[in-house]
Amino acid sequence: MTLEFPSIYLLPTHIQPDELPNLEAEIPSLTHDINEASVVLGKISNKERATFELRRRKIITEDIGPIPASVLSPKTQVDGSSPPTKRRRLESSVPNSITPESKTATPLDGDETSDDSTGSHGSTGRRHQRSNSTIKKDDRSTIKVVKLAWFTDCTAAGLILPLDRYLVYHGRRTQKSVNKPTPNPDDILRRAKQEGGDEQVTPKGGVSQAYTSASQHPRTPIHPKRPALVQESTSEHERRSQMPPIPDYLHTTYSCQRPTPFNPPNNPFIEELKKIRTLRTLEGDKIGVRAYSTSIASIAAYPYLISQPAEVSRLPGCGDKIVVLYQQWKVNGYLDEVEDAKKDPKMSVLQLFYDIWGVAETTAREFYKKGWRDLDDIIENEWSNLSRVQQIGVKYYDELQEKIPRYEVEDIGQVILSHANKIRKDFRMTIVGGYRRGKEASGDVDVILSHPDATVTSNFIVEIVNSLEKDEYITHTLILSTKNTERGQTTVAWKGQNSKAGSGFDTLDKALVVWQNPNRDKTKSTNNPHPHRRVDIIISPWKTVGSAVIAWSGGTTFQRDLRKYCKYEKGLKFDSSGVRSRTDGSWMDLESNDNGSAPNMLVAERRVFEKLGLEWRPPEERCTG
Repeated sequence: MTLEFPSIYLLPTHIQPDELPNLEAEIPSLTHDINEASVVLGKISNKERATFELRRRKIITEDIGPIPASVLSPKTQVDGSSPPTKRRRLESSVPNSITPESKTATPLDGDETSDDSTGSHGSTGRRHQRSNSTIKKDDRSTIKVVKLAWFTDCTAAGLILPLDRYLVYHGRRTQKSVNKPTPNPDDILRRAKQEGGDEQVTPKGGVSQAYTSASQHPRTPIHPKRPALVQESTSEHERRSQMPPIPDYLHTTYSCQRPTPFNPPNNPFIEELKKIRTLRTLEGDKIGVRAYSTSIASIAAYPYLISQPAEVSRLPGCGDKIVVLYQQWKVNGYLDEVEDAKKDPKMSVLQLFYDIWGVAETTAREFYKKGWRDLDDIIENEWSNLSRVQQIGVKYYDELQEKIPRYEVEDIGQVILSHANKIRKDFRMTIVGGYRRGKEASGDVDVILSHPDATVTSNFIVEIVNSLEKDEYITHTLILSTKNTERGQTTVAWKGQNSKAGSGFDTLDKALVVWQNPNRDKTKSTNNPHPHRRVDIIISPWKTVGSAVIAWSGGTTFQRDLRKYCKYEKGLKFDSSGVRSRTDGSWMDLESNDNGSAPNMLVAERRVFEKLGLEWRPPEERCTG
């Protein structure tokens, strides 16, 4: 017996292209319009991803929690029997009994998949036997996202199963995505005449400007095909056929496998996308941030100046949303969302708070909710509750916003190396971060120190900080970590596939400090004219220094994709402290050969690339944005 499923919209996210048509063919009640769906089915498992996919389709919701058991299944039997009356009464009261308020954390990992966006709000109701008014009310107010396993389990069991074990997200619509104007009767008549022909012969042979009969109007198919996002003229089609070929390296989704220059041809458009990514950060939309990062890295690696939307759509990680943004930018020279944010006082305040060193986006939003609108509000109302790091961030806010020119970055690096060699000779140093990728000015200075003798680097971070503090270069120590020394300077242990604890991008001994050049003419003024700077000093053992230099030299997306590449393509766990096997947890020595350890940091870095099966990319080609 054919199961009577409710209308289903299938999310293509995480479903292989060759698998999607087979799944669609198996769903008897499939609709390609999310507005017609009673259930949104997808290969997703967390609430954050569900809300992200709904937002892609212009459906804005708020969480209303789990659905009561009595309304979870539209039909729990195959025989077509309707639910008892009591169950119907309970169900119809649900929307008025749940308070729509929920705030959840976003998972650390997630894939970004660009999908087609469809229309605005609205979906058909559950197939309960209720009054039409109740169905309409529920349809317009709530939406359910369910795991794909629900459909496959229903098919295997031969009956419609309850949704409780499969429900990913249950939300209430809070905003209409499209504000359609009230239909104009004249427009309706005009369209009807056009569809039926401007003139038709009456039975008496006269000519009438009337409608054609209903039978003459083509009916809309049950599952209409989605319209193409970008319509092309003949000349546009010809230009599309003349587009430059996509380089082979852009067929990969891992940005660590492709060259990404510091100043790519499409940098003006990329800078606008970065502004939207910042807005997503301020909003706490971590999945959106990752999605935009993927698109930015892909466009940054494209070696040609984009001239038409079709060039964008064929790049990995660039779906319809990025195509629309490109069209908008191409026509206007700006993006509407960016311009709107400039006029939004809230976003300006959030950006101000977010720029305080030691204040993340979550804390910035908390400050705003308390009614604070500038730094003075924080000082007057919250100073005693700020952490020491945040107090320093507020105190030197303006100075820490200044960019550091390359010559000053180099001077700071040489001072650090000089102090290291005064403590123990033969230290090596590499300035990493944005400086190494080619930035003319940096937000902070990142320096890696190492020594061929492993006993020297153990706990050395404490010695170098004490030395620099004594000579008044370091004015404040924000963070001092000796985690690598505490575990014997070994690579971070691999805790198994099921481990949820992430080690982050760095686990080495390090000091995050505030720096100020003390050299000045003290007879002229007691005030030091040199601005305060942010400096990070990292200590790495020599046997894994190549991994450390790589981890601190690439853009954020490069680092993220390198870890994903090692995980999925090589079965390895990459960390700034070294590389381990995900099979048995053993440390992988990638930096030495038959002649022993690497003679310098650059050779060690190149060996890591080679043994990971990656083509060497100099730091200037790791600018993923």
